[in-house]
Amino acid sequence: MLKLGILDQSHIPEGGTAQDALSHTTALAREADKLGYSRYWVSEHHASKMLAHSSPEVLIAHLAANTSRIRVGSGGIMLPHYSAYKVAENFRLLEALHPGRIDLGLGRAPGGLPLATRALQEGKYQSVEQYPQQILDLIDYFHDSVPADHRFAGLHAAPTISTIPELWLLGSSGESARLAAMMGASYAFAQFFGTPGGVEATARYHDQYQPSILGDKPRSMAAVTVSCAETTEEAEQLASSASLFFLLLMQGKEMTSLPSVKTALSYPYTEFDRERLRQSASWRVVGTPDQCKEQLLRLAEQYRTDELLVVSSIHDFDKRVQSYRLLAKAFDLA
Repeated sequence: MLKLGILDQSHIPEGGTAQDALSHTTALAREADKLGYSRYWVSEHHASKMLAHSSPEVLIAHLAANTSRIRVGSGGIMLPHYSAYKVAENFRLLEALHPGRIDLGLGRAPGGLPLATRALQEGKYQSVEQYPQQILDLIDYFHDSVPADHRFAGLHAAPTISTIPELWLLGSSGESARLAAMMGASYAFAQFFGTPGGVEATARYHDQYQPSILGDKPRSMAAVTVSCAETTEEAEQLASSASLFFLLLMQGKEMTSLPSVKTALSYPYTEFDRERLRQSASWRVVGTPDQCKEQLLRLAEQYRTDELLVVSSIHDFDKRVQSYRLLAKAFDLA
């Protein structure tokens, strides 16, 4: 049976606050734990007025402490901003506190505008070109295998523990898939961005995978936008918030909250806007539980995976929770 996880970006809902969004994230994590979802990931974004968190490692600690079974992790840590050593220590500590439940998803995107990147990297030279070496450093720190000729030979990432976080490379391009295959890491594709080529990138990952200390066979996932309700009409209405969000994002417009269904349905769309929305419908899963299950099973087959991450940017929190409950029941997760 297909496993389902959750990716949560903690959108601040129209009419709500950052505190509301974080409260919803905590409540949803608890519910996902009970419903049988496999993992709960939180993202990293900077200088955003509409997203309530910017430090995944802080939120992971909170969510793991408020759940008991579900894996909790980052989707992801934007590694080029940071010292690989510090990330290793952060996630070793999280793993020590919650053994066998911590995931470290890594990305190389900035997670924000250039101004935020400059502030994050103030006073130090960083480049995305260093990203592959940073991943290798992390692997060495986690396995206490820093080589003798390493620039930090003899360095230990505290605390000493017998398990390691599950490492995933995240991406929306073939380059991330190639890197994951070369390093023998697990790979997750961000389909919810709407970037094409995910099935092809994942296929290359599987075909080119090289076993490593991280694993002896490829593991892939895809993060997919889903809106599930008792009727197709309601599911489409609930999905309109995320549709307007992505439309405005593509137009470079700054937003301070996730639009409500009322705002989305009354928005003055141009014909060009409506055409973009029609095109985006092809990479979203919207419908009744049976319809969503059929679409998700088809996607899992295309991505050659037994697990998907569900992204449900639904404005009304009760409706969002209900969407996840309906999916859990359709897939008999519990």
